[in-house]
Amino acid sequence: MLEKKKFHSTAIRRETAVLVAVPPKSQAEAQTTEYLDELAFLAETAGVTTQKRFVQRLDQPDIRTYVGKGKLEEIKAWVKAQDVDMVIFDDDLKPSQQRNLEEELRVKILDRTLLILDIFALRAKSATARAQVELAQYQYFLPRLTGLWTHLDKQRGGVGTKGPGETEIETDRRIVRDKISLLKEKLEEFEKQAATQRKTRHGVVRVALVGYTNVGKSTLMNLLAKGADVFAENKLFATVDATTRKVVLDGIPFLLSDTVGFIRKLPTRLIESFKSTLDEIREADLLIHVVDLSHPSYDEHIRVVNETLADIGAADKPALLIFNKIDQYGADEIENGQERLSLDELRETYVARLHAPAVFVSATAGINIDQLRLAVGTRVRQVHEQRYPNRPQDRWSGDE
Repeated sequence: MLEKKKFHSTAIRRETAVLVAVPPKSQAEAQTTEYLDELAFLAETAGVTTQKRFVQRLDQPDIRTYVGKGKLEEIKAWVKAQDVDMVIFDDDLKPSQQRNLEEELRVKILDRTLLILDIFALRAKSATARAQVELAQYQYFLPRLTGLWTHLDKQRGGVGTKGPGETEIETDRRIVRDKISLLKEKLEEFEKQAATQRKTRHGVVRVALVGYTNVGKSTLMNLLAKGADVFAENKLFATVDATTRKVVLDGIPFLLSDTVGFIRKLPTRLIESFKSTLDEIREADLLIHVVDLSHPSYDEHIRVVNETLADIGAADKPALLIFNKIDQYGADEIENGQERLSLDELRETYVARLHAPAVFVSATAGINIDQLRLAVGTRVRQVHEQRYPNRPQDRWSGDE
């Protein structure tokens, strides 16, 4: 009798995690749930399965372990019983808190910044984006180095990498500082190249797509710039590298850039590192601010994007507001104890508030795309005519 062969799965096991939030006591439960939903989506984007959520309302996080002693014991018992791989916190942890939590829980400890950095590292494709993410990672890890970081020495290796009398951690810090210096030099070279490329675009109207992450900017880019073939996916930060394409609407050519999505608590290190990408926004003549109308907190997303634009010095840019995913908007749903406004009511509200038109579309369902092209083309023409008041329009007909 033949013995049955045993087969073993070669699939990579997904890592598991529990999520932890320490919101202020004044924060509404619905908002806490929404923030944890976003954290779970970030974890999913990074390839991690969430098993449980822990919430502790405190006026101030515990200075030593971020959560209180009782909650820490609760998390510890669950992690041990379920053999969880990591614990992810929805805020930034101080280096001392991270070390204390690792000692207590004996699993990987990630805060929000480290999780976002990991996703950016997965998504970055160009040499510039990879260097930007790597710089932000090293800047994050430098104050968190322990003796466990000896693998950094192996990356560099060789004779003369350790000075006399240096401890292991001092060596690690020196290596990381050297890497940070090298990456900054490399990014300066990339920035010079990017600045040269931007000079060649002088005179051409430049438009940048901005918005919260996962609102559909890349899908709209593909609709406006036919054949753009920009990667679009229902995950956070599908776009990390800035992509620029030439578009012609109503006979006026312009350059359209798809940029990295914003998110609440976007790590400062990433904002600093992604200077060349954000320069596409800073130097744009017009911003197309895309909003996911189907999201229950689209108003907050608008606020986060506007605050981030202010942080990078682009708050005064003229902008066209585009509400996307209207096919998924539930006008009959309850919001803040009241029925949601209809699309017509929303349009009137925002036009009155902004004193400017707002366009309501669905990129995936193809709703109001002609209206979108007309609105973008009109705003681009206005910028173009201000820049070239005496240039005959027929000179710009066709795809030059």
